Amino acid sequence: MDTAKQTARCRLRDLGIVPGILTTGPRNDLTDVQGVRVGHFTLCEGEDIRTGATAILPHGGNLFQEKVPAGVAVANGFGKMIGYTQIAELGEIETPIVLTNTLAVGRAVEAILDWTLAQPGNEQVRSINAVVGETNDGRLNHIRKRALTGAAIRQAIESASEGPVAEGAVGAGTGTICFGWKGGIGSSSRRLPDNLGGYTVGALVQTNFGGVLHVCGYPVGQQLGQYFLKDKLEPADGSIMIVLATDAPLSDRNLTRLARRAFAGLARTGAVFSNGSGDYALAFSTAESVRRTPERRAALYAYPEFPNDLLSPLFLAAIEATEEAVYNSLCMTTTTRGYQETIAALPLESLREIANFRTSLFKKP
Repeated sequence: MDTAKQTARCRLRDLGIVPGILTTGPRNDLTDVQGVRVGHFTLCEGEDIRTGATAILPHGGNLFQEKVPAGVAVANGFGKMIGYTQIAELGEIETPIVLTNTLAVGRAVEAILDWTLAQPGNEQVRSINAVVGETNDGRLNHIRKRALTGAAIRQAIESASEGPVAEGAVGAGTGTICFGWKGGIGSSSRRLPDNLGGYTVGALVQTNFGGVLHVCGYPVGQQLGQYFLKDKLEPADGSIMIVLATDAPLSDRNLTRLARRAFAGLARTGAVFSNGSGDYALAFSTAESVRRTPERRAALYAYPEFPNDLLSPLFLAAIEATEEAVYNSLCMTTTTRGYQETIAALPLESLREIANFRTSLFKKP
């Protein structure tokens, strides 16, 4: 990391900018969905290794035996998401979800397999659908060295806790770049009012993509002179992994619909979903009533069906949580010196100016 003195970093709301209309959960992160756990492993070595892994566990029990319903969506498929087809086919997740760099995907699979096979009750397991997402951190990280080991990635799984979620240049976000500034891990959540069920939707993102940064509709990238196509040569390639969790008892079909809405939140930030970008969203439910236990898989079982007509508030929650998670990934990271260059963090002073401008613009007479 850059050892130079840097401006103290904080989340977007600490700057006075509040995106959306829904209330956040108590921590405003993915672990506001009860039972969800997140862990990181960060690797910074010498002048050229800036990488890591982030693990998301849908609950603290045996994930293989108590699978959770899930859905997945793709906005642009230039990525290497392991486990995608089985989620799409069966609509369930049976392992931790690991995010890492592109060339560490295989080792992340090994870490998940080792961890899952070692869980009590899995002694007879012979097939596992590991779920791994990635972005390419090759500008700040000497990715061809493949410095991450399976044992190191397993530490992210084993260290997972119920929060708060560490954000910025940590775990899978250690070497990422977003809108030309330093990217990273970001998280946010939304809680519906009690008269709409009181459900929570949480989002966690690994940001490594380009475009024209907008914060709550304000063209920050243009104001700061850093944006896609500024000189017709600025690259916008990269990727983002979005993980959504909810305690609403949704089917895999409606979780797929929820995952798609995450891209509306991503669009609000100014992403261009470029040709070379892998833009994936994964959503799962932690509700006990829809969990796929051995007893429920052995015979006919009636799962609750969440009405389609009640989904729209959850869609908005997914949109708002994804949008703010992207902003938090930018706000909480720091300027980083790495393999090929130094990538500056988004200047928070400029965001404070925007907050002051918005306050004056919308101030009641």
